[in-house]
Amino acid sequence: MKHSFLKLAAGALTMGLALSQPAYAQNSAVNNAILSLKAGPTQYEKALTSINQAVENEKTKGSAKAWFTRGDVYSTVLDPSTAALYAKYTASMQPGEALQKASESYKKALELDSPTGEFGKQVPDRMKNLYGLAFNDGVKYYNSGKENPQDYDKAIASYKLASSLMPTDTTAVLYTAYAQEAKQDVAGAKASYNQLLGMGYKSVPVYTRLLQIDEQTKDAADGQKVLQQALAAYPNNKTFLIQDLNQSMGGSTGGAGAIEKINKAIAADPNNSNLYAVRGGIYDREKKSDLAMADYKKAIELDPKNFDAQYNMGIYNYNLAAPLYTKASKMDLKTYQVKGKAVEAEGKKYFEASIPYFERALELNPNDQGSLFALQKVYARLNRPADAKRMEERLAALKK
Repeated sequence: MKHSFLKLAAGALTMGLALSQPAYAQNSAVNNAILSLKAGPTQYEKALTSINQAVENEKTKGSAKAWFTRGDVYSTVLDPSTAALYAKYTASMQPGEALQKASESYKKALELDSPTGEFGKQVPDRMKNLYGLAFNDGVKYYNSGKENPQDYDKAIASYKLASSLMPTDTTAVLYTAYAQEAKQDVAGAKASYNQLLGMGYKSVPVYTRLLQIDEQTKDAADGQKVLQQALAAYPNNKTFLIQDLNQSMGGSTGGAGAIEKINKAIAADPNNSNLYAVRGGIYDREKKSDLAMADYKKAIELDPKNFDAQYNMGIYNYNLAAPLYTKASKMDLKTYQVKGKAVEAEGKKYFEASIPYFERALELNPNDQGSLFALQKVYARLNRPADAKRMEERLAALKK
């Protein structure tokens, strides 16, 4: 009985072969492609011919194995060690076309199979390999673009292909932006950086570059939008805080919430002399003189070369002195004889206190007319005519 069963089975197999000869022939083409691939570079041409016949045939174009094998054939001949042979076999192809064919083949195999099928479960690793090949092509073309700028286009195409192979990967998108910047394609780079943000990628350099691009292209509205996104992602970043502060200041008049913003900036960058000088200026405009003076002193302590802080400290003391002299000048003789000298003495003290700040400011900016004018007035008031004359002459020379 056992012997008869074997004969019957063999007969049935023979009948099956006879009934499906065309399909068998094309499955044979798939197998031939596999064998040719295993045989090495000298047989790659046969592998290409066999597998392309198989995926075009009506009987096997729906075979996951055929498409998976096609992906293997195209990706294998992309190996750098077989580049010369591959160039010979695919002379009519465009750059990146073989990678594209390999990618399309694996995706088709996955579509025909399933993520857990014999071939489908192997596709993710195969796509990673293709990603590596495409990305390395991008690096190669990017580096050669320094000598041949047209290669930047090839780099961009390669990086974009890599990105399409692994859509959730951010590295290829980032490198696409780098290549677009090298090509001076500002719009393209901006689109790629925004694509990164849309993928959930957070990076200080990416936000910084987008802000620089918006400044370069004078797109203030988008710049404000990007800045707020950057602050949401990095609320303690001193660069973003200061940039937000500068925008809110709106020039020299300040703006709503400026003190709150500058306080945040100082918290993030407590040794920044300019921040204290700016806050002192705001307090000055708000008539909060004591707070202003404290900030100017802190600014000078942190950076004695801070011109604004030195000058404003001079102005602070000057403004305390001048009203006292005005007050004394308006007294009648009797009152002046009783109180005038003391009031002027108080004013003189503030004028004398202003001099070191104005002189330091003038050292830092020798052509500053404000410092020259203030010193001329102070020297004259303190009965230093030679010094006052010297300031007057320097002012006159600047006006010629």
